[in-house]
Amino acid sequence: MHFPNDKLSSLKSYLSEISPEGRRMLLPALHKAQELYGWLPEQVQIEIGKALRVPLADIHGVVEFYTMFYNQPTAHRVIRVCQDSACWLAGCSEVAQALEEKLGLKPGETSSDGAITYEHVPCLGMCEVAPVALNGNQSAGHLTPDSVDDFLAGSHPAPPTKVYGHPAIITQNIGTKNPVTLDHYLNLGGYQGLRKAFNIRPELVMDAIETTGILGRGGAMFPLGNKWRYTCHAPGGPAQKHIIVNADESEPGTFKDRFLLEQDPFAVIESATLAAYTIGAENGWIFVRGEYPGCYYQIHDSVCQARARGYLGRNILGQEGFNFDIQVYLGAGAYICGEETALFEAIEGKRGFPRIKPPFPTTHGLFQQPTAINNVETLVAALKAWTIGVENWNALGTPESPGTKLFCLSGHVQNPGLYEFPFGITVRQLIEMGGGVPGDAPIQAVLIGGAAGVFISPDKLDMPLTYEDARAENVPLGSGVVMVFDETVDLRQVLYQLARFFAHESCGKCYPCQLGTQRQVEILERVDNGLINPETKEILLDVGFTMTQTSLCGLGQTAASAITSALKLWPELLE
Repeated sequence: MHFPNDKLSSLKSYLSEISPEGRRMLLPALHKAQELYGWLPEQVQIEIGKALRVPLADIHGVVEFYTMFYNQPTAHRVIRVCQDSACWLAGCSEVAQALEEKLGLKPGETSSDGAITYEHVPCLGMCEVAPVALNGNQSAGHLTPDSVDDFLAGSHPAPPTKVYGHPAIITQNIGTKNPVTLDHYLNLGGYQGLRKAFNIRPELVMDAIETTGILGRGGAMFPLGNKWRYTCHAPGGPAQKHIIVNADESEPGTFKDRFLLEQDPFAVIESATLAAYTIGAENGWIFVRGEYPGCYYQIHDSVCQARARGYLGRNILGQEGFNFDIQVYLGAGAYICGEETALFEAIEGKRGFPRIKPPFPTTHGLFQQPTAINNVETLVAALKAWTIGVENWNALGTPESPGTKLFCLSGHVQNPGLYEFPFGITVRQLIEMGGGVPGDAPIQAVLIGGAAGVFISPDKLDMPLTYEDARAENVPLGSGVVMVFDETVDLRQVLYQLARFFAHESCGKCYPCQLGTQRQVEILERVDNGLINPETKEILLDVGFTMTQTSLCGLGQTAASAITSALKLWPELLE
């Protein structure tokens, strides 16, 4: 195959710049090469391997692991149509059919002129404007068969971003200006929290953060203060400690972090810097999911602005001896990389396989060094709580769930979107704030916590959305997903879609998840086709129990949660 000299020269020049960093630059190098060639020919992989000192076999393994890297000829322009639950409810099947007729392509095919590759993909994280698709790096929502021509031409208008609820604390800057600049952020009071922290010792900041009661908001719900304290007290100096912003938001139904990354990126940067000051860390990383190209470019530009103005780097804002900088990484399509240890592996230039724990990230995280890794919302919530004052934060919500929370409302509601409310609002109240169900159709089910969450029935709609009430009902709040299904929906199809997602995203490292997710989707595909026998329910529950009890990481441990909850609530689904 002929490789244009200008492209190869450009690639070699880039590789010469990053080669001293070694293997950890593998993902950025693959992204750069694919940007140049449209795919990753073997000769290109060889050049990358020589520059970064990575065996070719390892590079093959990484390329094959991530769905957005291609080792076969593929167009520069890839059309990706979301096929998950929120988009399915909104009519993505009709949009996909219209696109296929227009393009003359089936999923996985490339046009004869090599101009377009067409794909069906899992959740794109824009559930509030479903159905959605990516046209190269340009995202589009509220698609219809009639808008296909405009979408392909790149002229389909981007839906407006709206945030609902009160009081707006975490989301107070969203919607104030676009594009966002550092000066705009400063005019809104940005970096007051960091300057406030500089006036006292880091240990006192940590003490205050602990009293906020903030738990991890990516789904794990681990106490933030504990994680910071464990990392702070781990052996090693600032040069060996890391702050990671986990922006690999890939849970179907979840889109909260996208809003913060796109419209309040400097709050994300300031919150990571506050964490670094508190813990005593010099190294920062923001890992953005591959399906969020807009977020990646925005946060990357914002980091450059902050660095140029002295808000990142050495002696930040004149604080002698406080050095902290951030590197931004782009994923390549792997839900598993939202798991903290799999994310470490991705940054280190490996397949995103989760690690066995212990040891835990607070002592053996990125590069086997002490690491505090937090979800985007978690960090921004900590920054806002600290900035407005812990007493003001704790006055909101409930004693056991203080402050506000972001909820991702989607499905059969009049106004799907991002909602910020103090903990304690009920599921029913949240749905009513979203305008209720179109046509006042009765609610059949609500999925709480995302694909890895559980279903609740209509008689639980008055459950307060707090950690204590959710715990009492055995319902995980997870990433804040609240997806509504009215009585017109065949829940068996929804269960099949959930099973299909996990089968697609299982990394395959451990057999219970690798085999269990495949068996689960096969059984539910037969159910969706009407092939049900008396043993079907028990087999599904058995597969789910085995995955939950024996899988290595949270993906396998929760891959059956929503499905088993539905089978227990509505056993007639399999009759």
